[in-house]
Amino acid sequence: MKNLLSNLKLSVPEKIYIKDPESSDLGKRIVQNSIVLIDEIGFENFTFKKLGTLINSNESSIYRYFESKHKLLLYLSSWYWAWMEYRLVIETYSISDKTEKLKQAINIVSRTIEEDASISHINEIVLNRIIINENSKSFLTKEVDQENKEGYFVIYKRVVHRLRDMILDTSPNYKFAASLASTIIDGSLHQHFLKDHFSSITDCNSNASLNDFFVNLVLNNIKV
Repeated sequence: MKNLLSNLKLSVPEKIYIKDPESSDLGKRIVQNSIVLIDEIGFENFTFKKLGTLINSNESSIYRYFESKHKLLLYLSSWYWAWMEYRLVIETYSISDKTEKLKQAINIVSRTIEEDASISHINEIVLNRIIINENSKSFLTKEVDQENKEGYFVIYKRVVHRLRDMILDTSPNYKFAASLASTIIDGSLHQHFLKDHFSSITDCNSNASLNDFFVNLVLNNIKV
């Protein structure tokens, strides 16, 4: 798996960026160090000026790649969901039992990322923390409907649809497969956040994993 991922080039919707950051060393440093800086100071405090200082580059050079920090967050989010989709495909492909395939998919989207797959310049462990803490800020905006029409969230929706289809493969008559799939994906991020910051209002901890919770939730709902 690690060897496969090391040479992987994931596609992000082109409208999100002005110039593909994968096309140059500066672009890759922008992405790599934005992950580091957002993880360190949070998205609210993150600015292109601070990023420019970190990478020893003019703030204006960053604007040649992304028109705003919102677009940069959209890029990071889209890249993460493309990476997640790839893992869903690769890690469930050979599983023939439909229930076991669904359980593995739930594990993939809900588990803590503990291994950096060393895809180029992106640290997936740190990016996972950013997605847990900041992902909702990529779509909780006034422009969400227009950005959705322009395809900014197409990869995220594909991940939800893949999980939805696995639910339907397991239980074809279940009426709420899309709702359940999106609940698993968004709920896993929320439970990770609660585990890290509000541990008294979640049962997911060292003794009970998110995977156990969501597998229990899903299998009891679809009555496998």
